Amino acid sequence: MAEEGSKRDSIKMNMKGCQTNNGFVQNEDIPELDLDPGSSEHILGPEEPNAKNIQPYAGMPKEVLFQFSGQARYRVPREILFWLVVVSVLVLIGATIAIIAISPKCLDWWQAGPMYQIYPRSFKDSDKDGNGDLKGIQDKLDYITTLNIKTIWITSFYKSSLRDFRYGVEDFREIDPIFGTMEDFENLLAAIHDKGLKLIIDFIPNHTSDKHAWFQLSRTRTGKYTDYYIWHDCAHENGITTPPNNWLSVYGNSSWHFDEVRNQCYFHQFLKEQPDLNFRNPDVQEEIKDTVTRYSELYHDFTTTQEGMHDLVRSFRQTMDKYSREPGRYRFLGTEAYAESIDRTMRYYGLSFIQEADFPFNNYFTTLDTLSGNTVYEVITAWMENMPEGKWPNWMTGGPDITRLTSRLGNQYVNIMNMLLFTLPGTPITYYGEEIGMGNILATNLNESYDVNTLLSKSPMQWDNSSNAGFSEGNHTWLPTSSDYHTVNVDVQKTQPTSALKLYQALSLLHANELLLSRGWFCLLRNDSRVLVYTRELDGIDRVFIVVLNFGESTLLNLQEMISGLPVRLSIKLSTNSASTGSQVDTRGIFLERGEGVLLEHKMKNLLHRQTAFRDRCFISSRACYSSALDILYSSC
Repeated sequence: MAEEGSKRDSIKMNMKGCQTNNGFVQNEDIPELDLDPGSSEHILGPEEPNAKNIQPYAGMPKEVLFQFSGQARYRVPREILFWLVVVSVLVLIGATIAIIAISPKCLDWWQAGPMYQIYPRSFKDSDKDGNGDLKGIQDKLDYITTLNIKTIWITSFYKSSLRDFRYGVEDFREIDPIFGTMEDFENLLAAIHDKGLKLIIDFIPNHTSDKHAWFQLSRTRTGKYTDYYIWHDCAHENGITTPPNNWLSVYGNSSWHFDEVRNQCYFHQFLKEQPDLNFRNPDVQEEIKDTVTRYSELYHDFTTTQEGMHDLVRSFRQTMDKYSREPGRYRFLGTEAYAESIDRTMRYYGLSFIQEADFPFNNYFTTLDTLSGNTVYEVITAWMENMPEGKWPNWMTGGPDITRLTSRLGNQYVNIMNMLLFTLPGTPITYYGEEIGMGNILATNLNESYDVNTLLSKSPMQWDNSSNAGFSEGNHTWLPTSSDYHTVNVDVQKTQPTSALKLYQALSLLHANELLLSRGWFCLLRNDSRVLVYTRELDGIDRVFIVVLNFGESTLLNLQEMISGLPVRLSIKLSTNSASTGSQVDTRGIFLERGEGVLLEHKMKNLLHRQTAFRDRCFISSRACYSSALDILYSSC
């Protein structure tokens, strides 16, 4: 009993020590207090404090802490905070799901900005041999970024026996030495990506060069290569060939050529040095697919729509999709289907449930020899009315095998056509030099043994007014430079506020920053022999752009007659006449010279595409609405 009494006294001292230790940790040698309520050996004495009267303190033992944690004033706040956290997480998850569900599909890189097409032999020479090359393109990437370009499109630079190094490919897996090496290409690709740009390059599956290894094996009937090309029996006597039928090539002569090695005729849609591949042979299809996977982004160049063509394009799309699974690594597929009717061109988009090309390249503006409000409108509506729902348009005014715009239509249309391209819905595509108004060269002293008409639009890029227009430091260039390079060049125009280059940069910057242009509706107000007038607008934004373009003689236009409630004066956001930008016009009478265009900004709550009178004259590529409160786009307009 003496020991028990001594023990109780010790416990009392321990509890008093807990009460007055002021946060210091107790001696670990002191045994813990047994608080088991069932124990008969512990009886609170009159000197022991009641735990309910003790205030929390630092360093309290867990036995005391448990007595406080169960009290309502401590337990209830904990439970409230716990459920607030749970509810907040659920709300955030729900909001995220809702935003994803109502958000329109983001624009991909090939939709978000303009493409810039480069003919590599004519862009920039880095080794002084008079031919442009891949290193030259890399040297000029900083300039390309000043144009607010998103995608660079380089035409064919595969190893080729043809002197213009474009169509007759000898090897799809090699860079032609005139352009550099595979290492040069890899360096260029890395530099393009470092600038935040994307790259697409030509791929030509229709035919090869007659120097290609496949053709050499096919003409000797070697193994699987026997039927890699289209062969047919034909008569050949005394040097005269009687072809198997009357088919003509695109150059007007017979599309059949007799081969003395195989003693048969082979088919060629273009030159006899460009034999057509036999895509009905599954081995050929697999060869081409294997070539497709060698590069990161490609587009495919088709000429005529044969039976089974679309099955082939779909198979290319499936191959590209296999390499598009990583985020941000989408492989773009476009098709060249020139000289096709609009309905046949649209077939290259694919069907609603089977995708083919992201878009067929739209060359219909390049076929116009004269301009008017009516002809331009016909090209626009033909594409927009026939384009499958949910697909994306594109617009271009030039290319390597097309007469340049200034030589075809006149210098006065450079600015107005650039304004047109950047204010239409879809992707604008610029052929190098169009941003400064380059024209065709004259057909004199051309040393190339090729169709002259295909060379005139491929003259060297005009960088400055030095020798060879700054294109090359060599003694000669593969094609002569244009005679106007002293005034029509990048170096001069980048310092001139009124230049075509300055307007191009302003238009491309506006296109990059304005939802009205990248996602908005296109609504036609008027078209006639002179003018084309349309708006760009978007649900949720109470501003609209009114674009007025004059392709004919000088005219005085009354916008008040077209839009009810239009203010008497409106601000000019951009004008082809730089002196007018930022000023105001009287909407009762806007005077425009030939080739002049203005982009006006106007506050409007009752958007035109909602009005019955304009419903059939409004088009949109990718429907979206803007919420100013949340600063987001949504699709359930």
